[in-house]
Amino acid sequence: MTRQVVEAGEQPDGEGADALPLAASIRAIERAAGALATASVARMDEVLPWFRELPADHRAWVMLVAQAGVRSLVQWLRRRGEPDGSGPQEISDEVFDAAPRALARSINLQQTVQLIKVTIEVTEEQVPHLAAPGEEQDIQDAILRFSREIAFSAARVYARAAETRGAWDARLQALLVDALLRGDSSDVLASRAAALGWDDKPPVAVAVGRSPGGEAAMVLHTVYRAARRIGVEILGGVHGDRLVVVLGGASDPLAATSLLLAGFGDGPVVVGPAVPSLDEAAESARAALAGYRAAPAWPAAPRPVSAGDLLPERALAGDTEARRILRQDVYGALVRAGGELLDTLEAFFAAGGVLESAARALYVHPNTVRYRLRRIGEVTGFTPLSARDAFALRIALTVGRLDPSAAPPLPPTVS
Repeated sequence: MTRQVVEAGEQPDGEGADALPLAASIRAIERAAGALATASVARMDEVLPWFRELPADHRAWVMLVAQAGVRSLVQWLRRRGEPDGSGPQEISDEVFDAAPRALARSINLQQTVQLIKVTIEVTEEQVPHLAAPGEEQDIQDAILRFSREIAFSAARVYARAAETRGAWDARLQALLVDALLRGDSSDVLASRAAALGWDDKPPVAVAVGRSPGGEAAMVLHTVYRAARRIGVEILGGVHGDRLVVVLGGASDPLAATSLLLAGFGDGPVVVGPAVPSLDEAAESARAALAGYRAAPAWPAAPRPVSAGDLLPERALAGDTEARRILRQDVYGALVRAGGELLDTLEAFFAAGGVLESAARALYVHPNTVRYRLRRIGEVTGFTPLSARDAFALRIALTVGRLDPSAAPPLPPTVS
């Protein structure tokens, strides 16, 4: 391969009539451009294992870029040697336009630098055969400066691609979150999530809080950086004054959200229930939004707070899902468990939470009331002896009484 390069370049004749410095050497490099590119690609195949695994069309694109790079070196040398010395020294990014943009998505910046390094090394090895007598050192120095400029050019190309990709990703994420909040079909969510590379690791949950303000990209960057540190997959969007974050792969979404609070503004942060996949995340989003709207009614709420812990406030604010849960899963559970639990709870509330007074009203021993109150906690998940849980149970009793038809019938007795 080295001999082919030498033959293609031919030894310069050292003509003294050249108008520009290094003109003879430049002509030799120009004649050897194709051979230099071929030798460079062959060297890449030898020393870069990942290059050998590229598809044939990608390797052909690399050959085109290498040829364009050698031609760019020739043009750069000619501009450098202009009589007034004012020729532009910055490399045009057009050298990378020889390959489709798909190549930038297949080869990262670090790999591109490796390709440039190999091409420069091959070219430097041929300088003794291509440079005119006495111009070898000048050509070597020029190639070193050119390699720096071509590296900067590659960095600019990748930076622009990353900026464009980042802007598109941000727009796509905003559309996905908007579709999630509207409750669009799972097909719409799946297609947009796939375009963003969402892995859909279970469980999935939605967190809603106030945006800290400022540019949306910077707001989301803060959340993404925190999410990377804890190994959680997220999608996010700023909607008005709200920051909506979809979490994936967090075994405890509430605990994970507590580590992302730096990205939220002041005020409550509400986490919806965990669901198996993004297809069902609309349910989590609805609960989180309803909880966010109702959260001001509980000033002492923890931050973040589960949407399930805000069931009574959500029901009072008109959330039909919260009313359904309280009616069917709490009030209905008491009815299904037997009338004695419901009667005991009502007597306990009527007695102002005094256990002995409730026992006298029911004509039972206080220990019986204690046992039934424990059973109520097991059946409903709310403990009457806790002030917060007692509030939720009161709302559930009220909602259940307003719609008694929703309570399931008692199981038939066995005679």
